[in-house]
Amino acid sequence: MPCMKIRSGPGAWERRTRGPLLGMAVVFAVAYAVPVVSPGAPAWAHTVCQTAEWTVWAAFAADYVVRLALAPAKWLFVRRHPLDLLAVLLPLVQPLRLLRLVSTLLLVGRRARRAPQITMTVYVGGSVIGLMMFGSLAVLQVERNAPDGNIRTLGDAVWWSFTTMTTVGYGDLAPTTGLGRLLAVGLMLSGIALLGVVTANIAAWFISRFERDDAQERRQTALLEALTAEVAALRGEVARLSGPPLPEQSRDPDPAAAPL
Repeated sequence: MPCMKIRSGPGAWERRTRGPLLGMAVVFAVAYAVPVVSPGAPAWAHTVCQTAEWTVWAAFAADYVVRLALAPAKWLFVRRHPLDLLAVLLPLVQPLRLLRLVSTLLLVGRRARRAPQITMTVYVGGSVIGLMMFGSLAVLQVERNAPDGNIRTLGDAVWWSFTTMTTVGYGDLAPTTGLGRLLAVGLMLSGIALLGVVTANIAAWFISRFERDDAQERRQTALLEALTAEVAALRGEVARLSGPPLPEQSRDPDPAAAPL
């Protein structure tokens, strides 16, 4: 019985904490966006936002530690969740806000994919919106004060993120710093990956529809063949029962008609 509890521990923990952690991710999004959109906000607002960011990251880090402690095979858990470990360790290597952003997005994405109520369509749509929003904020934070930068407003950043994620790349806006170009590479790869997921889902939908129609057609064909065979068997039985009458002399005499 204790062994069964240990095995069910990680799953029960994830079900209980999935909602609160996704809610904390929304808090992180607000805390990350406020200093970027309003750089002239009071110092206490920046302090509150920074504290909220670290608190959310600490909550996800604690969640990883608890799941690791509940896992029956620790090393196997680490091998199966490398992105979770990387997301927990990234902000400790260099405490940049951008790394906290990347780590939180990784952790939220892992949890969102495993939520049964979140379909693939909702996940892909949320990923597109989230990447575009955070990509815009991140590049605006990096490029706003660059000497040769041309991404100065939130509108410019959103437009750049949209054209980059769709791999259109008009070239009217482009990052000039090394970190901004690194963000562009990540956004382009993410856009290609999401486009591939969307294309694969559309193809899978068409294939499943064709397979369903084909299966229905096969069932109808099998039913018609079975009915045809049954009709043929019934016709044979009727033909056998309604065969030629017996000869007159081979019939048994009627006992009532026999002479006394």
